[in-house]
Amino acid sequence: MSFSGGCPSCSAIADGFNGSVVRLEHHDVAMVAVSRAPIAVLEAYKRRMGWTFTWASSRDSDFNYDFNTSVTEEQQQSGSVDYNYRAVDTAWLEDVDPSSAVAQHAAMAGTDTATFTREAPGMSAFALENGVVYHTYSAYARGLDGLWGMYQWLDRAPKGRNERAWLRRRDEYPT
Repeated sequence: MSFSGGCPSCSAIADGFNGSVVRLEHHDVAMVAVSRAPIAVLEAYKRRMGWTFTWASSRDSDFNYDFNTSVTEEQQQSGSVDYNYRAVDTAWLEDVDPSSAVAQHAAMAGTDTATFTREAPGMSAFALENGVVYHTYSAYARGLDGLWGMYQWLDRAPKGRNERAWLRRRDEYPT
């Protein structure tokens, strides 16, 4: 499978990061995006999208697994994975409707649905005090909506989010 780009939903969230980073830094807060792709792939995609925020690769670490945002194929095939502080059924992956939004987003990212859903969104906050790093907060799934500036606008629009497979990376909409 070829890599055609990052997850359209995650890309839409990341589109709002650039404007926040400078303000966060002046409040003694560093924001770093973390993905499992190799750093060269992340940097190329970052250039394509015009992003300037710090983006790190967790490719050769357990970071995403430690926070239950990544699962192995074996975990997924067991029928249940831990995400958002609960068990999530994965049996539906045995019969995926190719017209579903998740299947369409997987195809846009250049992969199949099972592979696509082994990575899930999450955010965590950490504090460094006296040389010790403390995990202070995590959010997943709908808990991330507040970080997605576009949703705040759509929630106030006449048709709301009108959720379906309409989302594209911003450089893929027709002009």
